[in-house]
Amino acid sequence: MRLFETVKAAVTVRQAVGHYGLKIGRNNMVCCPFHNDHTPSMKLNEDYFYCFGCGAHGDVIDLAARLFDLSNYEAARKLAADFGLDPDKPPSAATLKKPKRPLVSAFRDEEVHCQRVLCDYLHLLEDWKVRYAPQSPDEAWDDRFVEACQMLDHVEYQADILTFGELEDRVRLVEGLKKNRIIDDLEKRLKRLEKEESHEEEKSIAC
Repeated sequence: MRLFETVKAAVTVRQAVGHYGLKIGRNNMVCCPFHNDHTPSMKLNEDYFYCFGCGAHGDVIDLAARLFDLSNYEAARKLAADFGLDPDKPPSAATLKKPKRPLVSAFRDEEVHCQRVLCDYLHLLEDWKVRYAPQSPDEAWDDRFVEACQMLDHVEYQADILTFGELEDRVRLVEGLKKNRIIDDLEKRLKRLEKEESHEEEKSIAC
């Protein structure tokens, strides 16, 4: 058990993939070596890999075992030798990592979240473009109508990528939307707007 702990604490999946000659592309995507993969479909993080094409998945030891047709023990020994590790030396507490949930589940959760928020925003923009459209050439444009005109095509394009796009494009878009909490801030704004609209409707009914 100490051998496995030492290897997994010292060698990341990304390091092993690079060491064994696989080319890592954008967003930590790589062509899967376990099936006839022409476009990168395997996603890497430090502790885990997952292929969206064939379903291959596991940690760094599983990766080496499949690459070289070895048992897990033999794969761990190979990794220790290739990376100059002492299998008899236990890893320090600082290098031990807490297990993470499978990468595919994390990505799908984030993708569904982004898709739901974008669709809510898209429906709101469609409503604004009709409801707040100027009724005459001289009428001042409502800010909500302006936002709908500016953002509608862009948001529709993003929603289409998450629904019909290639895996790499979807991964890149989700990571971009999650960066700097863009999608979270949009979700908060939509909830605030919904409350404000509900409040306005209540006032209108009361009058």
